[in-house]
Amino acid sequence: MRSFSLFFVQVFLASSAFIVFSTATTMGPCSQISGSIFSPIPDLLACLKSFPFNETLRQNVLSVVSRTFDFYTFESYYLDLPAPFQESTTDIRQELSRINATQYATDYDFNKDLYQFINSLNDGHTQWLPNCYVIWENLLPIPIVSLEVNGTQNVYVVPDAVQFVDLIPNGFEEFYSNLGIDWATLAGALVTSIEGMDPYTYVDHIADTVSGNFLDHGVRVNSVFSSYRLSGSSWSQKFGDFAGRLFSSTENVTLTVVPNGLAAEETVTIPFLAARMGGSAFEDSASYWANNCAAGDGTNGVDRRTGSNEPSGRTTSTPSRLQFRGAGRAPADGIGLPATLQPTLPELGDNTAVLKVYTLPDNETGVIFVGSFDDASDSEFQNDVVAAIQVLQSAGVTRLLIDLTNNLVGGVICQGIFFHSYLAGSDFGYAGFQGAIQANQLAQEIVTEDIADQLPVDLSFYPPAQWLFVNGTALLDNFNYVVPDLTEKVNGVADSFSIRLEDMCPFYVPIPASPPFELRYALFYANGNCASTCAQFATNMYERHNTTIAVFGGKPGLDMEYKGMAGYQVLVWTDLDSEIKTAGLKGDPLAPPDLHVGYSYMRHNWRTAYSWLDEKTPIAFRSELPQLRFPYTKDTYMNPQNIWTYASVPP
Repeated sequence: MRSFSLFFVQVFLASSAFIVFSTATTMGPCSQISGSIFSPIPDLLACLKSFPFNETLRQNVLSVVSRTFDFYTFESYYLDLPAPFQESTTDIRQELSRINATQYATDYDFNKDLYQFINSLNDGHTQWLPNCYVIWENLLPIPIVSLEVNGTQNVYVVPDAVQFVDLIPNGFEEFYSNLGIDWATLAGALVTSIEGMDPYTYVDHIADTVSGNFLDHGVRVNSVFSSYRLSGSSWSQKFGDFAGRLFSSTENVTLTVVPNGLAAEETVTIPFLAARMGGSAFEDSASYWANNCAAGDGTNGVDRRTGSNEPSGRTTSTPSRLQFRGAGRAPADGIGLPATLQPTLPELGDNTAVLKVYTLPDNETGVIFVGSFDDASDSEFQNDVVAAIQVLQSAGVTRLLIDLTNNLVGGVICQGIFFHSYLAGSDFGYAGFQGAIQANQLAQEIVTEDIADQLPVDLSFYPPAQWLFVNGTALLDNFNYVVPDLTEKVNGVADSFSIRLEDMCPFYVPIPASPPFELRYALFYANGNCASTCAQFATNMYERHNTTIAVFGGKPGLDMEYKGMAGYQVLVWTDLDSEIKTAGLKGDPLAPPDLHVGYSYMRHNWRTAYSWLDEKTPIAFRSELPQLRFPYTKDTYMNPQNIWTYASVPP
C-alpha cells in the first residue's frame, strides 16, 4: 500500500471518488480542476488568475500587513543587515509603498508580489501565506541532491526517485506517463546543466528567488535539495525547493543529464504538476473563492475574555499559560521515506511523535532524533526526554549524537529550554535566552490595559506575569516592562524595545544536578534546516557549552551556518489580533482592521533572542559556522542510520 503524509491522505480522501483529473462541465476555469488533487500548471493558473484585482482587498490586506510589521522586532535591522546576511537587506516600508502603488491585473498577481517580497526577507518567522493560493504546491518527479562521488561533488537526480515517487498518490506518475515522459530513467543521473546554467548556479538562483525561510544563503541552498525528516512519527522525504515550489507559476524545467550507465548527455524538459495540499472542496470559481479565499470563522482573532467571534472547535482560554512558540513551517510536500532508507536499528523505549532513540552497533553512541519541539504538551515532552536519556544510560552509551535534520516545525520554546536544561543539569542555571519585544505605542497600550484588567496568563502573552527578570525573579503583576520603553539605535534608527526578559517555563520532572552525559562527547548535527526553537536549542548548546556541531550537505566551497531560522517567538495574525481585542483596543487608530480574506497566514517575529556571546546582537544576525562540515555521498544521503554511523566515528 502506498504511504504518504497524513495531510496528503486527508486531501486525497476528500477528493471526489479519487478522480485524478475532473471532467466537470460547470462554467468557470476552476471547474476544470475541481475534485482533483493534481492539476496541470496551465489549468491551475487559469483558475487562480480568474479572480480580478480588488483595490478594497488590497487596502485591507496591506493595512493588516503594515500594522503587523509595527510589532516586528527586526525591521530596523533589515535596513542594513550584517555579513554574511547582507543580501536580504530590505527597506520594508519602501516595499510596502511600492506594492501599494503597483497596478495588478489579478488578485493572484497582487498576493504573489506581496508573498515574494516578504519571502525575500528570508525569515521564516515572518511570512504572508494567503490560503487562496498556497494550498497548491508545484512538484517534479526528479528532486535533486548534491553528492560527492570519487572525491568530486556534483548535482544528481535523487537515486531513490522511483521508490520515492511510488509513494505519491495515484495520478502523479500517470500524468507523466500520459505525456510519454520516462522520468524514471533519470534516477541517479548526473546533472550537467539546469535551464542552461551550471547546476550549482541554478541552485543559487532558486535559493535566492524561491526558498526563503533562512537568512543564510548556504542553508537556503541546502533546502533546494531533497532530504529526510520526521513527519509526525513517520520518516519522510521532502522534495526540496527545486522540485517542490509554493506560489509558483513556473510550468517546466529543462535539464541536461548523464543517465546512469551512459556516457552521452541528453536534454529533457519535465513539466511541474500542482498538488493540492490543503484547503476545502470546490466545484467552480465561485465556490473556490467562497471556500478557500473569503473570510470566515478563524480568519481573525477573538476577545479571549468573552470568546466573541470565537470559531467553533476552539475554547476561550487554555487551562494554563499560553504557550510561547518559536514555530517554523514544515513543508507540506513530505512523502514517506522509502523503506530501504529507513533505520533498521531497533527503536529504544516508547518512541514518540517528536523523538526517536537508538543505540548504534558500536554500543558506545546513543542517537536521539529530534523531529520537532512540538510535542502534545510540555509535560509529555519532558517525560519523553527523561525516558530517552534514561534508556540510553541503561544501554551504557558514553557518547550522545543528536540529529536535528529538517527540524522545520521548531515548536514550543519551553520544550527547547527544558531539553537544554536537562542536558546541562540544574546547576547550570537558566537555559534559555534573554529576549525583548517591540515596544511600539500600541504594544505599550496593550500592556497597560492588560495590567489594569489583571489579565491572567492564559488569556494574553503580554501580562507581566508571563516573564522573569534576567536575575530569574518574576515580574510583579503591575510592572509595566515596556513603559518607559528602551530606545536603541539600530542602523541609525531609534527603535523601541522592552527591557530584557527571560522565559518562565514550568518543569514537571526533576532536573539532574549535573549533565547526564559529558557534553564534550556530544555531537549535534543537521543540514542547516533547523528552524526556530531548533535553532535556539542548537545555538544554546554551541554558545554555552561549545558543543561540537556538524553540518551535512550544501554547495562545495560555500559556507553554511548550522542554525537556519533563529528569531525567538512568533505571533501569527490571529494571535496578534486576539491580543489587541482582549486588551479592548480594537478601536484604537493604531490597531489593524479585521482581515477580509480567509485563513490567510500573516506571521511575524514578535520577540528577539540575544546572543550570549554578544548581548547586543540577536542570534539571528550572528554568524556561527559549524566546527565540522561533510558532503553527502550515495551511501549517506537520505539514509539516517548510515549518517549516524559515519558521524559516530570521531574525526
